[in-house]
Amino acid sequence: MTGPSFTVHRFGNEAQPLVVIDNFASDPESLRAAAIATEFGPAAHHYPGIRAPLPAGYLPVQQEIIAAALRETFGSDRARVIDASLSIVTTPPADLTIRQRLPHCDAFAEERIALLHYLAPEGGEGTAFFRHRSTGFETINDARAPIYFDQLDAELRFGNIPPPGYIAGDTALFEQTMLAEARYNRALLYRSYVLHSGAITPDSSLSPDPATGRLTITGFLSVG
Repeated sequence: MTGPSFTVHRFGNEAQPLVVIDNFASDPESLRAAAIATEFGPAAHHYPGIRAPLPAGYLPVQQEIIAAALRETFGSDRARVIDASLSIVTTPPADLTIRQRLPHCDAFAEERIALLHYLAPEGGEGTAFFRHRSTGFETINDARAPIYFDQLDAELRFGNIPPPGYIAGDTALFEQTMLAEARYNRALLYRSYVLHSGAITPDSSLSPDPATGRLTITGFLSVG
């Protein structure tokens, strides 16, 4: 198998970096086997699905390629792991909360980096990134958060509640700025404060079975 390699893309008006790493893990099938043998449970923090602990040793094995990508793209190869887990999207569109139907950010700090590793053999739809139309914001930091959420709350109160379903492409409130295609054993690195969402289409498999569902590894790092 070819070793890992990465490319850096910049998207949107804010030219935020997105690192795409192909052939991320040397043995992705062992990760899938570990997931199949693991018991999953309900996820916290509004994730629309289930989660389970990572196989032992996963992050140390990936440390070299992660450090190289962080150094070139985010200016530091030193990263502290905040959280990481196996994840599967399982929530039916009709059961999504309003918050789950909108793009989100995972933190307001520039030094927080999201890691997403796709492990479904068929790939899937990927991850989409967005701009909030009325504010123009593509990232939400501490200074922007009160402005953004006040404006978004007003828009929702005045009839712009999204219909049940995962966000897909442009909407009345948000414009899609980038779609990162999911491929087997591909990983993404991006700042956690970028507005984003899983690109889940109406015909997506929402199976809780790790062998057939949208299996990923999701993690959060702090750099610097």
